[in-house]
Amino acid sequence: MDLASLSSNLLLVSFITYLIATLFFGGAVRGAKSEASYKNSRSGTIGIILTAIGFITHLGYFGTRWAASGHAPLSNMFEFTTAFAMMLVGAFILLFYLYRTPSLGLFALPIAIIIIGYASMFPTEITPLIPALKSYWLTVHVSTTVLAEAILSISAVAGLIYLLKTTDVTKKSKDRFWLESVIFTITLFVGFIIVSSGFAISGYESKFSYVDKNEQISQLTYNMPALFGMNEYESLTPDKMEPFVALPPIINAKTLTSFVWSIIVGSILYGLIRLIIRRPLVTLFQPFAKKANAQLMDEITYRAVLIGFPVFTLGALIFAMIWAHEAWSRFWGWDPKEVWALVTWLFYAAFLHLRLSRGWEGRKSAWLAVVGFIIIMFNLIAVNLILAGLHSYA
Repeated sequence: MDLASLSSNLLLVSFITYLIATLFFGGAVRGAKSEASYKNSRSGTIGIILTAIGFITHLGYFGTRWAASGHAPLSNMFEFTTAFAMMLVGAFILLFYLYRTPSLGLFALPIAIIIIGYASMFPTEITPLIPALKSYWLTVHVSTTVLAEAILSISAVAGLIYLLKTTDVTKKSKDRFWLESVIFTITLFVGFIIVSSGFAISGYESKFSYVDKNEQISQLTYNMPALFGMNEYESLTPDKMEPFVALPPIINAKTLTSFVWSIIVGSILYGLIRLIIRRPLVTLFQPFAKKANAQLMDEITYRAVLIGFPVFTLGALIFAMIWAHEAWSRFWGWDPKEVWALVTWLFYAAFLHLRLSRGWEGRKSAWLAVVGFIIIMFNLIAVNLILAGLHSYA
């Protein structure tokens, strides 16, 4: 078995192990009779052991892929996203040993699982680095940024648990509406996995030529029916569906097509579940947050931002500007990725300001953490894929 195959198998083992660990954390939460049994349950212990095993194999995936490619596996959407999931699990393990709260694992691991599933929908082949990425700053800048985003994401997980525990979801309210919106957004990720897997299994493929931003003829291959086409497109597979709208070069039509298909399938999935259970989905998740300590979740929310923010400052701004100067002879260029990195930094700076000077604790702090995670995911998906720029994976 070559290193590339071994790497893929190790990632699959991690995925399955995280899934099984989630079930044990669920057992620890549901079966707890007291605070002591909640923190020291046998199911919780098995869950964290399995999580640690999954994390080790995840590290093994990262190391073997690095050895196979000759560079840090952070150069495309698949590699970046799987590294993000790995860092998220690592951050959770550290916090679990500090606070012994199974509820955090019950919510953090499914997010990591969905992220790995999301990553697997992108091309997984190992490809040579383009000239612009052949720098040690790829490892330094990107790894630091993904670590920071993972730590900040843990704050959102803790904030979500806090909100689920303290919100009466049996009554209509703004909090219930927005919590349901968060669940709906997660369902859209599942929709993306379903639609991508379905069309991949069917072998669907359609090709189009178009005029790119340099006025050159280029080709684009869709792996699902095209809803949007690029500038002055022409179908090369007449038997396949043609796009409804042609887009300017600044937007990646293929990725926007995938995004819209995800919304369609995710919305249908959400609607079917709602039809079956006949109540908001958030009511299914709240029982798993009831045993959590609200004050502890609030503390984790704050401390995760307190740790993640300076790491993000270092990786996403300082290291990024140094590399930008080395690669493009300028520190800042208002590229979409640079702009949204700044937006993310400003948001978490405001979070800490409001927390420390205005006393925004509890519910307000939890909502800020959840909004911060939405910004991170927007940066990961929309900015990386839909908006074409120097940093994008489009």
